[in-house]
Amino acid sequence: MNYALHEVLEVHEMAVFKTTCLTKSKTMKALVTDERLQGIMQQDIDVSSRQLQEYASILSNAKQQ
Repeated sequence: MNYALHEVLEVHEMAVFKTTCLTKSKTMKALVTDERLQGIMQQDIDVSSRQLQEYASILSNAKQQ
């Protein structure tokens, strides 16, 4: 599938934002003492990691075309 330049840039922007969120969650999780909140943050870390892999795949496919 061919992507327009603005689409590639939007995915890149989402990846940058999600990377920032992931970094913050990983950092803050180490400082949190509440187990329930740590669990929520771990879920966010897992989901964010998966999303970043998907964004990387999209960007990789866009560069190959």
